[in-house]
Amino acid sequence: MKLRSSILIFFAIGLLYIGTTYPHVDEAERESMILHTFFSILDEVHFNPQQINDEFSKESFTEFLGYIDHGKRFLTQEDVSALQSYELLIDDQIKARSLDFFDATMTKLDAGFQKAETYYNEIIAEDLPIDYTTSIQLDGDKKERAKDDAELKEYWRKSIIYDYISDVYELQENNEDLIKAQKDNENKDGEEEDNTEDVDGVDDGDEKILTQEDIYTKAKEDVSERWGDWFERMGKLRRSDRFESYLNTFAHLFDPHSEFYNPKEKQDFDINMGGKLEGIGARLSPGGDYIKVVDIIPGGPAWKGKELEVDDKIMEVTQAGGEPLDLFGWRVDDAVVHIRGKKGTVVSLKIKKKDNSVTTISIERDEVIIDESFARSVIMDIPGEVENVGYIKLPKFYSSFERKGGNSCAEDIKVELEKLKAQNVSGIVLDLRYNGGGSLNDVVNMSGLFIEEGPIVQVKPRGKRPFVYNDKDAGITWDGPLVVMVNSYSASASEILVAALQDYNRAVIVGSTSTFGKGTVQRFFDLDRAVSGKSEYKPLGAIKLTMQKFFRVNGGSTQLKGVVPDIIFPDRFSHIEAGEKEYEHAMEWSEIEPVTYAQNVYHIKNMDELKKSSETRIAANPQFDLIKDNAIRIKREKDMSEYPLNVEDFSALMKKRKVELEKYKDLMSDSLEYLKIKNIEADLEYISEDESRVARNEDWIKGLHKDIYIEETLYVLRDMISTNSDQTMVKEIIKK
Repeated sequence: MKLRSSILIFFAIGLLYIGTTYPHVDEAERESMILHTFFSILDEVHFNPQQINDEFSKESFTEFLGYIDHGKRFLTQEDVSALQSYELLIDDQIKARSLDFFDATMTKLDAGFQKAETYYNEIIAEDLPIDYTTSIQLDGDKKERAKDDAELKEYWRKSIIYDYISDVYELQENNEDLIKAQKDNENKDGEEEDNTEDVDGVDDGDEKILTQEDIYTKAKEDVSERWGDWFERMGKLRRSDRFESYLNTFAHLFDPHSEFYNPKEKQDFDINMGGKLEGIGARLSPGGDYIKVVDIIPGGPAWKGKELEVDDKIMEVTQAGGEPLDLFGWRVDDAVVHIRGKKGTVVSLKIKKKDNSVTTISIERDEVIIDESFARSVIMDIPGEVENVGYIKLPKFYSSFERKGGNSCAEDIKVELEKLKAQNVSGIVLDLRYNGGGSLNDVVNMSGLFIEEGPIVQVKPRGKRPFVYNDKDAGITWDGPLVVMVNSYSASASEILVAALQDYNRAVIVGSTSTFGKGTVQRFFDLDRAVSGKSEYKPLGAIKLTMQKFFRVNGGSTQLKGVVPDIIFPDRFSHIEAGEKEYEHAMEWSEIEPVTYAQNVYHIKNMDELKKSSETRIAANPQFDLIKDNAIRIKREKDMSEYPLNVEDFSALMKKRKVELEKYKDLMSDSLEYLKIKNIEADLEYISEDESRVARNEDWIKGLHKDIYIEETLYVLRDMISTNSDQTMVKEIIKK
């Protein structure tokens, strides 16, 4: 997963990766210039500069070969051995502005590509078996590199057979569904006779029930078309694409958030950070062989559909009434052309989930509704238990420049708090789940809405003492009970806020085992500004570098560890490594001296009692039991990366997974009828002005009604009020 975050203004997760072309110049000189400038800035500015020595050279050698051939499809061990002479020379070449290793590797890669295409053409011309007595390893990290060309060809044979039996399985499943549908229709018409023996070759609506021979033929045709397209696209890869991969190999050895952006990428970054989004409302990046979803834009079609998720991989895209396009090996910018489209049109996406299950979803394209990206609130009740609670959803820490005439998120949250106070709410729930971060200034100001004044976060530059961001406004907007919801995708600015509120003992934090764990700050540097003259070679692009780390007021870091909630809720990804710790070369956790901090607004009492009560409720809730079981299943399926190449065994495995998945399909689908949710009176006029606003509001509230995490959070707030009832600012709301 690639994180594209900007700092001074943004701490955000995930963006679109798009290539570029350059004017005709001396490319060797241009690449040499970029390489030199790139490392000069890294050495001068990066928070944790690396020694460019033999050890760095060895790491670069291994990382780059893994970067350009992660699936181990092109380079054999013999090829790697032939390049071994460069293993300790890359550092010297960097200093000499030489690209000899890069050039030698490109020669080997091009030759490997040609070999692979030859192997493919030979294999696809043969009869493909459905009972191959071996298996295939799909995880590039677990897969051994082929020792020679003969073994590489066998790897290709397995890959093509795997695709073939996968297609055979899907076509057979589709056949079974059509036969069942036909039988159901016959029964509805009063025909009791079983006619399934003679269904081969007949039409069922728009789809034809295929014979077994037809299935084999179509599966092979689909595989041939898919791989043919893939080789055609791979053949069009530019040297500049691979050179950018070379630079990012080095950048990622410094840390996973430092990265080179070509001029077009930087332009798209700025556009996306400005909130100009279109299509399905998802940010995408390369994800191995397929396209990976790195962010779901609040208010967009994907967000409203609730089926597409962060870390999903898009395998196919189909336009309404069209043929599916397999995205295997596609560039993101090429795929986006087909995923985007006019408002009102429908696109179908074949998705591979984190647990390796595959499903197809349809999304009606639309404009991203900006007002759903900003703070909004409702009032919630569980009658007889806890009543008149204010709930605020904040999708990201946006800043005022993102919308003309708009307020910052801190100012907007203040407005929501004032509206809720006017309704005499008894407590506040602030929902930061899936909030990837944003404006640092806003998170400092927002924290100050809940305390008098004081330090919020420490930021440490390279080689300097940390400086402290303080809330300097002694005013308090909300002085009552506060619970903050987070999950493993709450990152950066979200982590600053929850860490401060937790350290001040001002709020109860509830959610996943930890937040994301991104405790670093990035900034863009324009390479053009670092190179005087040479206008014929510009634009050169930009580099995003990690310059600082931020620390809690207690001196600890959120880096890697994130923020551990006070009360942990079961999570479907609780057994999977997620967040910053998932990345190689992530910067280490560290700590600095704490600063003096205190508040006299509201102190949490009896935290142990709150935890125990929540644990008891969760243990008695069968929905949470299912979530725990599903987390184990997801972990098991994710770890399984070796598959049989026998269609019967493969089908049995897939059907077993399908049956297991059926158990969890209704998770969080039932409406919590006893949960009462209503809009704030001050918002009703704005909502009613537009029919689409009414519909979006109803859809949002409908989703809240199904969220058992909100239900449990309200019970935590109830207990919190009960155990803190001696504090004068708290209004008693427990029904007697």
